[in-house]
Amino acid sequence: MNAPTTIAVNLQGRAAPILKLQNIESAYGPIKAIRGVSLEVRPGEIATVLGSNGAGKTTILKTISGIIDPAKGSVQFQDRDITAEDPARIVQLGLSHVPEGREVFPLLSVRDNLAMGAFTRADRERVAEDIEVVFGYFPVLRERAQQSAGLLSGGQQQMLAISRALMAKPDLILLDEPSLGLSPKLTREIFEIVVRINRERGTTILLVEQNANMALNAADYGYVLENGRIVTEGSCADLREKEDIKEFYLGMKAEGVRAERRWKKKKTWR
Repeated sequence: MNAPTTIAVNLQGRAAPILKLQNIESAYGPIKAIRGVSLEVRPGEIATVLGSNGAGKTTILKTISGIIDPAKGSVQFQDRDITAEDPARIVQLGLSHVPEGREVFPLLSVRDNLAMGAFTRADRERVAEDIEVVFGYFPVLRERAQQSAGLLSGGQQQMLAISRALMAKPDLILLDEPSLGLSPKLTREIFEIVVRINRERGTTILLVEQNANMALNAADYGYVLENGRIVTEGSCADLREKEDIKEFYLGMKAEGVRAERRWKKKKTWR
């Protein structure tokens, strides 16, 4: 697998972003899904985008990976403009996308799914070695290596989807709703492994997730998306202390508040 790379630093002493979105607008026909979205992801960090179902989180990832062409704005990856670039070329540049719903190749074996993840690589002699590396993160996949991916459980398919992305040796992984449809126990296991991959391999991760508690505990920096717009951002430690985040995303009410109707409460994003 790839070793952590040297991180460029800007004049303010902060790491220069590996990914930068500027004023992105994307739509499905006449319906705008995201509007004026700008965000940055820095090397070696886990960044997260929080939001309810339909907020536009998946659209952000599809726009980055070239599945959707934006109507406005730009996407830069490692100082290169990849706006509306061919998705296959974006993978070759070092960006892998783990889509919502896992999307494994159900008729292929687990091992063949992993080999498909390495399809764009030139160093074919290292592929077998890297399959063993991902088996180290997800031992159950070694046990199921010859089994058809479509026969795996939902949690095992999510493990396989993440492992397949790792096989491309990416610098950045886009991870879409890894907790979707999984039990709390499996969700915790997968998030723990995602953090391990980030810390041990130096792989940068952009995570979109409805499970705000898990995402804020795993990530370093966060954005909150509502109705296609970024409404607030900050370190995850700071976001966890915001009253709006506590009530509307973590289900925590302020002490002393009694019988206040939720529909009367409005977000302030201060």
